[in-house]
Amino acid sequence: MEPKKFQRTKEDFVCEHCSTSVSGTGYTNHCPNCLWSKHVDLNPGDRGNLCQDMMEPVGVTAKAREYVIEYRCLKCGAIKRNKASPNDNFDAILALYD
Repeated sequence: MEPKKFQRTKEDFVCEHCSTSVSGTGYTNHCPNCLWSKHVDLNPGDRGNLCQDMMEPVGVTAKAREYVIEYRCLKCGAIKRNKASPNDNFDAILALYD
């Protein structure tokens, strides 16, 4: 049987970049305060990536009235994209345009 492409994993965490306590919704993949993420998934929610390093938000694009944040892993250099959440720090999103 092929693994699911998306697995909802609801978990709370403390951001390793800014120390904000984050309540996960099952769709949370980054800190809503500083926007940093962690390279933990091969497919969303599976926690199967061995890298486990921090992912820096390096850019943002606006698409159909939503923002998509681009991340680069500090360890392996992988690039990932994820939709911004409504509770994300909008000033941090705007700062990615600079």
